[in-house]
Amino acid sequence: MTTQTPHPDTATLDAASAPIRVAVSTVIFTLRPDSASGRPSVVLPLVRRTRDPHHGQLALPGGWLDAGEDLASAAARTLAETTGLQPSYLEQLYAFGAVDRSPTRVVSIVYWALIRADEAAVAAEVENVTWRDAAALPPLAFDHNAIIDYALWRLRNKVGYSQIAHGLVADEFTVADLREAYEAVLGRTLDPANFRRQIEGTSALVPTDRYRTGSHRPARIYRSNPDVELADRGPLTETRTP
Repeated sequence: MTTQTPHPDTATLDAASAPIRVAVSTVIFTLRPDSASGRPSVVLPLVRRTRDPHHGQLALPGGWLDAGEDLASAAARTLAETTGLQPSYLEQLYAFGAVDRSPTRVVSIVYWALIRADEAAVAAEVENVTWRDAAALPPLAFDHNAIIDYALWRLRNKVGYSQIAHGLVADEFTVADLREAYEAVLGRTLDPANFRRQIEGTSALVPTDRYRTGSHRPARIYRSNPDVELADRGPLTETRTP
């Protein structure tokens, strides 16, 4: 008796021969005052899709990788097109390539970025772009809810062992400003005295000779130490093509 090798069906052949496209998306975090409490909360811009699949749903800003473009440049371009701003921090997050994540075969290289709160307050108004609270997102297109959850997890973890929260505050800030940035990221309140003691014990702050005055006692204004990196990105740190 002879056996025959089964032939793959047409759909399998089509799927196997279909091109795999590479997209680059960017999760862009910043801080904006909560409308109810007035305290900072983590927000990000989303783009409303104008075509299928997922027509009308919100999604992360992104696009196809151009043949002559490196990954970091594509991520920075996406950020500039969405906000008109330059990031204070940009890092590759992960490659998402589940076979069923899109009707066609798409691998997304995702970056996450930080924008300083004072710069985000004057971000360019871009058509189809809306800013949403990262903790209260609606169902998004594709697997973008899971991507944002992972980016938030990465941000929260880095806050514990790096100076990454400095990338969310203005160039000049008080200790209270910085503590509120940490609280917004971590989703919990921190003891002001303990926080001040810990942060002033590092080399990350450079005091100025100026103070912010108001209803409380004057608060010294600080700057971030330019010699201290926001986070260690390891020996393979990318450089962006000018």
